Amino acid sequence: MIKIVDLYQIYIRMVTNIHSIGISEDELRQGCIDGRAGHQRLLYDYYSPKMFGICLRYANDYHHAEDILQEGFIKIFRSIDRFRGDGSFEGWIKRIFINTAIEHYRKSVNHSGHAELEPSIVIRHIGEKATDNLATQDLMKLVQQLSPGYRTIFNLYVIEGYSHREIAETMSISEGTSKSQLARARNILKKLVQSQV
Repeated sequence: MIKIVDLYQIYIRMVTNIHSIGISEDELRQGCIDGRAGHQRLLYDYYSPKMFGICLRYANDYHHAEDILQEGFIKIFRSIDRFRGDGSFEGWIKRIFINTAIEHYRKSVNHSGHAELEPSIVIRHIGEKATDNLATQDLMKLVQQLSPGYRTIFNLYVIEGYSHREIAETMSISEGTSKSQLARARNILKKLVQSQV
């Protein structure tokens, strides 16, 4: 359960802009590379609300999302000197968090000893008419009800914009598996949405 104090801190982080405090993104990165705690705190405060949203989309619960967030920032601080400038810095950070979430998913699959590989009918979209009456927050709650495998592939394809080939490479599965799990996820979501309307 999020406390009022936590909401306030999240709000402060969201409205804090790196540029408004007189520091460039390059200076911020260099400060983090040099191990300056103040710069690391600024980076964390600025990016953690967005990245926590990503973690929540992939995690089984709030505490699992916190674990992914912490691990993601550890990876960022350890590898920030490897950012080459290809693309945006935020995109680079986001990619680390998505990969960290996928690693957590893989660990859970390996521990449970099974993967979700159900064939299904291809559904092209959830049902736009049915979703018109649901808020984004309600839809995200429904996505959270999907099993971890379906949720991960749904998020990668629909939210992050990965292709089935990219998902297959990232998750070490076949493209066919990616397609069938996405179709199954959409089918489940369609039924969940229809039950809400």
